[in-house]
Amino acid sequence: MNTPDDLPVLRTLDDLTILVERHDHLYVRWSRGPAADLESVSSRDDLTGVPMPGLSANSLEVEPWWEDRPVKVWVARRLHDYSHLPREKGPDVHPWALRGRETGRGPDNEPLVGDVEPVGWIGVRVIEEAADEVARQEGVWGSLRREA
Repeated sequence: MNTPDDLPVLRTLDDLTILVERHDHLYVRWSRGPAADLESVSSRDDLTGVPMPGLSANSLEVEPWWEDRPVKVWVARRLHDYSHLPREKGPDVHPWALRGRETGRGPDNEPLVGDVEPVGWIGVRVIEEAADEVARQEGVWGSLRREA
């Protein structure tokens, strides 16, 4: 890699699912990318502007209560939950996978991650496949940003 943003692209939901199955401490971050984020490795609380000790991210690690259910569905849900962020924060916001160490929790109880190692960009097709996977489930899901 020449720059932090020069990452491989995970092109399918299966690609990301395999990565989640093989590696611990994997997170997804929706941002302008590692090059911008790794300058300070700190996020800011949107409401107060307070700097936080790490990058705000979401864990892709499968919880024990998920038991033997499909990891692909777990990953799809984790991606779908925050798929509203590019619409909300701008078209230059994209998801990328990273490994790291949890340094705390943000105001929405999201992990704050330090010792960040970028793994790869998460391609648009992955997000589309995640939405399709969620649509096939029995329950009614939407992203966490729901209209009132």
